[in-house]
Amino acid sequence: MRLTRRQVTTAALAAVPLAVAGTGPAVAASQGRPRGRTVFVAGDSTAAQKYADAAPETGWGMPLPFFLREGLVVANHAVNGRSSKSFIDEGRLDVVLGAVRPGDLLLVQFGHNDSKTADPTRYTEPWTTYQDYLRQYVDGARARGVRPVLATSVERRKFDADGNAVATHGDYPAAMRALALEEGVALLDIQALSIALWQELGAEETKKYFNWTEVEQDNTHFNPPGAVAVARMVVGELLRRRVLLPRDVRRLGEVIPESWITWPAA
Repeated sequence: MRLTRRQVTTAALAAVPLAVAGTGPAVAASQGRPRGRTVFVAGDSTAAQKYADAAPETGWGMPLPFFLREGLVVANHAVNGRSSKSFIDEGRLDVVLGAVRPGDLLLVQFGHNDSKTADPTRYTEPWTTYQDYLRQYVDGARARGVRPVLATSVERRKFDADGNAVATHGDYPAAMRALALEEGVALLDIQALSIALWQELGAEETKKYFNWTEVEQDNTHFNPPGAVAVARMVVGELLRRRVLLPRDVRRLGEVIPESWITWPAA
């Protein structure tokens, strides 16, 4: 099923009812083949791989391969609860930089946990330490012939009494935008795009995108339709910013079945 341009750019696109969890062709196609050009993802729980005990919670990095051509691999290093600081302090950036090859991409999205003022292991200040830590991703990638890409944090689901979507990330998106401009790094403004999407959908319809279940009302993490919507947004922006070429992208105007998303055993 191919969608109209209008449908591609609205949240109604990703809200199409999906099927049952299983193995998608984009995943199966990459198994057993030599490693090609790779998109590395460094981020937090909104992007991370989720496992069977967390289903239907879905990180946006999970459906990302469905929008990329075969041979363009996703290495999702995003981890729940990490900030730009703690990801580095735990040695995770070193692992990523040890795996990259010239020509790869390093996509960096942090901010959700950088604002945890009560936790010194994660907290960064937007205009100083947050930017300092982000520079380490940028400099480390460039030193290895890898292109860094910064992505502002996807917005949470929050609405005021008048039904307006509310920004929740303070100065962190603005600080990342400023750093990207200063350093000449491609920026994916996912915060701005996602809050516009939530505004278009409204308070009730957005519940269909977040991990709302009978036992949990989660306004931060996504279910499959929400993760697909954000992944589509990310790849669309990679294309718009000319980080990826049209030949690198597929299915941006198509429905992605939920049966392609899997939650492996932990």
